[in-house]
Amino acid sequence: MSPKSSRTPSVTEMSDQAEAVKARLKESLLHDKKAMEVDKIFKALVKLEGSDLHLKVGQPPMVRVRGELKALNRPPIENEEMVELLIPMMDERNLLIFEQEGGADFAHTIYVDGVRWRFRVNMLKSLGNIGLVARRINNFIPDFKGLFLPESIETLCHYDQGMVLLAGVTGSGKSTTIGSMLNYINTIYRKHILTLEDPIEFIFTEEKCLINQREVGQDVKDFEIGMKHAVREDPDIILVGELRDEETFMTAIHAAETGHLVFGTIHASSASTTIGRILDLFPEEMHGAIRSAIAFNMKGIIAQKLLKSIRPDVPRVPTAEVMTFTPMIRKLVLDGDDHKLPDAIRIGEEDGMQDFTMSLKQLIDDELIDRPTAFAVAPNKDALKMALKGIDVKAPGIL
Repeated sequence: MSPKSSRTPSVTEMSDQAEAVKARLKESLLHDKKAMEVDKIFKALVKLEGSDLHLKVGQPPMVRVRGELKALNRPPIENEEMVELLIPMMDERNLLIFEQEGGADFAHTIYVDGVRWRFRVNMLKSLGNIGLVARRINNFIPDFKGLFLPESIETLCHYDQGMVLLAGVTGSGKSTTIGSMLNYINTIYRKHILTLEDPIEFIFTEEKCLINQREVGQDVKDFEIGMKHAVREDPDIILVGELRDEETFMTAIHAAETGHLVFGTIHASSASTTIGRILDLFPEEMHGAIRSAIAFNMKGIIAQKLLKSIRPDVPRVPTAEVMTFTPMIRKLVLDGDDHKLPDAIRIGEEDGMQDFTMSLKQLIDDELIDRPTAFAVAPNKDALKMALKGIDVKAPGIL
């Protein structure tokens, strides 16, 4: 073998290398400086105990505090400054996604007084300008009592296999509820929990469970590959994130059929309408098979909304609807009688079910929300009026 060349670089080459290093260092420092600038705004959100941050060209930074948007005391952000603030937050992968799709989702981390805070960030374009919406993720995962959730939700954590769905609009607390359920399992069982998230939100601290959290794009290329790997990784419990398309749901339901307990979220307004929302993902000729898969694998669907609390120590509380898959619920789903599901939920209290009317009444009784807030979101205002007067309507009316 010939010896490696030991030629000494010329003065010109050394100078070019030094300049390249300086340029990279300057670029890195500029990146850090700009990142620090945007972090000042994130820190203000933390200090104000806000839940969301909105950055839009032509507006000052806006934070959501106790459900209401408020402007920070600083000038509006113009286009050039916005680009300087936000572009450094994205790595090469997310920058490419942003350029191709006009939006990118990722996690962002800052430290405030030595405490680590994580945010779920969505970078977006609006009228050709770059903008940002970020959700603050709590450092601790509250238990069921801390979230004021119905006790029946705890029962859904004890299954060995099947599917549990959290339904609601964006910002309704679905991720927090699932986080609290998984953390509850973590405190009582010795199981393997595997999460596939985009991006990772809560960072779990292992107690009794072994927990692997995989972030799409960072730890695995995409969801499809992540789920293909998941079944080979000996999980007892799988968090699949949002069920947004046919492929995601089929992969998740297959995992439930093959002996795993699967948690997921879906955008639907109530527990009963979730069935239709799932069917909308599929062509009509598949609806019979999907109904069968839902009926025999679903353990429960929880739908929730976040409401402003009247207690000073509690910013917001969830009103929750719970539908457990009893023989009656399974029959209605199989027969396509989805319109009868709300009545079945209403009379299913002994099986851990409750509708929004029951939930709202309980929140009023517990002095967590006021009556105007309850009536503003009540699906059936007359039913809520009767419930508050102590008139309990239990007649089935569905058979």
